[in-house]
Amino acid sequence: MTSKPRKPTRQSRVPTGRIERLARLGWLAGEVALGGISEAAKRFTGASDAATSVFLTATNAKKLAGRLSRMRGAAMKLGQLLSLEGQDFLPAEVADALSVLRAEGDSMPEAQVRQVLARNYGKHWERRFSTFGIDPIAAASIGQVHHAITADGREVALKIQYPGVSDSIESDVDNLASILKLSRLLPSGVDISGIILEAKRQLRQECDYKAEARHLRAYADKLGDEPGVVIPRVHDDLTTSHILAMDYLEGAPLDTLTDPSHGQRQRDKVGALLYRILFRELFELRYMQTDPNFANYMLLANGDVALLDYGAVRALPARLSELYRRIFLASMRHDRPALRAAMLAMDFFDPAERPDRVEGLLDLFLIGCEPFAHRGLYDFGASDMPSRARESGLDLTVQKGFMRAPPPETIFLHRKLGGTFLLCARIGARVNVRALLQPHVDAPAPAAATG
Repeated sequence: MTSKPRKPTRQSRVPTGRIERLARLGWLAGEVALGGISEAAKRFTGASDAATSVFLTATNAKKLAGRLSRMRGAAMKLGQLLSLEGQDFLPAEVADALSVLRAEGDSMPEAQVRQVLARNYGKHWERRFSTFGIDPIAAASIGQVHHAITADGREVALKIQYPGVSDSIESDVDNLASILKLSRLLPSGVDISGIILEAKRQLRQECDYKAEARHLRAYADKLGDEPGVVIPRVHDDLTTSHILAMDYLEGAPLDTLTDPSHGQRQRDKVGALLYRILFRELFELRYMQTDPNFANYMLLANGDVALLDYGAVRALPARLSELYRRIFLASMRHDRPALRAAMLAMDFFDPAERPDRVEGLLDLFLIGCEPFAHRGLYDFGASDMPSRARESGLDLTVQKGFMRAPPPETIFLHRKLGGTFLLCARIGARVNVRALLQPHVDAPAPAAATG
């Protein structure tokens, strides 16, 4: 009754108990300490002339990423957020090492998969299916996905949560944050308290698969009219708090658009769709899927794009939508006074902040909003905007000493904005982003609240 996996994944048992997970993090701390001693020795002998902390090295970052990908859960999620939010204050080689956490993690071995299925469906869980692919077709930080055909003939994708993840959120995040601080893997003076709070909030939400099922249905109601978008249905009889059952969809990863067999027109069409969805979510629906990971999208044979993951869906407050309308509009017009006022209202900086730091922050936002201000097609594949934003961010934090973390409620939105840019850059899309944004910023966002 089994089928072959769609693609191979590296297997490792998920550590389930708090003591076991703490021990794994302890091993990580030991590895980092040894790596720091080795780096110190290299610098003493002149074999390395790096100017950063002896702990803040690419080698240690790779050890961190490898250990977190095997732990999965909250520890891996915090690493993912650091890889995204840390672009402005981490050395490039460290950020690159952590970026692998945005791809797939290890998968569970078969014995552990069967234990989870029995715990959720009962001892005779096999009777529910005529075919079950015991090897996963995808694996991420919270769970992995299996292809199955039910006894009554429905083809489904089952997202199975890793055991122990929901019980270890607080301890995982707090313990890893302590290790990062004590081992000096992060630059001194960097405040990641907002990222820590956001990681915990996201994990609590993403670990409730019944809540994700509700979000999936609500998202389909709100965005189901968008041409070119496919949203799978939920199968309630197979969905529990730790298993989510959806329609199985056949397609290819979105980055297959980089293959020469796909023309520029198709790449541009998908890029425009991604930004059209983003702006509708932020300004019209006020309901956003906030994790633009490549694995959360699928390119179907007819050219449509399937949206696969709803664990990070958020309802947006009207104030957030309105302030970002003002921020984007000011950026489009290069209106620095208006941008400064909107960012102050959003609490990006204190009213008493040094003027040079405020101006540096405005510069960073204007660079990040470059696709919105550009007239005509913006060529994402040819853009060097991320590197310029990174240089501006490092100048702001390292040279000017601005260490204020962004407001926690903006972190998910910046992840969506940055992730959508990277998706379009990866597929080489050219999009008239300004034209897509203009109707949403010309007038205040609608007052009606969404669910």
